[in-house]
Amino acid sequence: MSSIDIVANPYKKDFPLLTSMSDLAFLDSAATAQRPACVIEAQDRFYQTMNANPLRGLYELSIEATEAIDATRKRVARFIGAGEENACDVIFNRNASEALNIVAQSFAPCVLEKGDEVCITIMEHHSNLIPWQQVCKKVGAKLVYMYCDKSGFISDEEMQAKIGPKTKIVAAAHVSNVLGVTNPIARMAQLAHENGAYLVVDGAQSVPHIPVDVTELGCAFFAFSGHKVFGPFGVGVLWGRHELLEMMPPFLTGGEMIDAVSEQDAVWSPTPEKFEAGTQDAAGIFATGAALTYLTESVGYAAVAEREAALVAYAWERLAELDYVDLIGSADPARHHGVISFNVRGVHPHDAASILDASGVCIRAGHHCAQPLLAWLGVENLACCRASLAFYNDAADVDRLVDGLSQVWGIFHGSD
Repeated sequence: MSSIDIVANPYKKDFPLLTSMSDLAFLDSAATAQRPACVIEAQDRFYQTMNANPLRGLYELSIEATEAIDATRKRVARFIGAGEENACDVIFNRNASEALNIVAQSFAPCVLEKGDEVCITIMEHHSNLIPWQQVCKKVGAKLVYMYCDKSGFISDEEMQAKIGPKTKIVAAAHVSNVLGVTNPIARMAQLAHENGAYLVVDGAQSVPHIPVDVTELGCAFFAFSGHKVFGPFGVGVLWGRHELLEMMPPFLTGGEMIDAVSEQDAVWSPTPEKFEAGTQDAAGIFATGAALTYLTESVGYAAVAEREAALVAYAWERLAELDYVDLIGSADPARHHGVISFNVRGVHPHDAASILDASGVCIRAGHHCAQPLLAWLGVENLACCRASLAFYNDAADVDRLVDGLSQVWGIFHGSD
């Protein structure tokens, strides 16, 4: 039994929604995390004290807004292990989906030709799957899948069989949004490098739970969303190796991303401005910096790992006691980073989620933007329930989920 006290909750007080809705069991953090007060206050402070269009203004407010974005860019570079000196390789956009589309639409055509291969895992979120489908169709390349076993494990034999001389791009989730497992990214990077390929990592589900170092991972690109890591909606991050970003054409064109424009031509700004057309969400970017500071300094990844491991272990144990609940993925709760997917036997996940909602329990139900994975795993209806935990949850949240599932079973099958 873990020594971590998951009955006590020292973090809930930091989150205004959770404190104001004390009867709510929020178990959907993999979809979007709750925001601590310091993040909400940071966004509000930007609007109250430095609200101006950044980059082009020569007056003090605009300069302050520009400096706020620059400071967050450096904060993000440190956060992912790229180094503050490489902050220019951090690109702000709307979300991880847009970040991955930038890579697929701007980078892939630079290296991908007819007959080449793009290799991805079967467990990809649609945001790291459909862009590769589309670019492969466009250039005549082949989309190849690495398949996991029922626990979510991708063997070394499978990776070696799929990443080969024809592979030009490997794209993989760092952590699965359905199974919660960590993929062997460093090994994929090694095989990619041996074959002259580039690794693209979707880090949307990893950065809320584990520290990231893009240098150690060996990736060429790394993407994540601010709202999943306790920041506001509308801010995404793409990091890429500088020389690759330099060779890529812009994804969008317009204001802010040019050095010069004539009637018939334009000269692009250097990275990162080349990929940041139009007005950025400066307040959201500023607040995202506050979110990363809160996570790494106020809480700390060590505390996150300990508490979430204890919560997942407790949730897994309680759910396994329900003989009408089918757990999906690895039987080892330690392999589930904040995510447990399951089904109530004979009950559609949408029905289960609706009944739980009436009891104040928030889970996600559906295909979780991972239809190929659910098809591969043979999940009925291509849908399942997903309870996703964060460090601000506690044992009472898990108990309410279990009690709610008993109610779900009773409604459809009668109480004992």
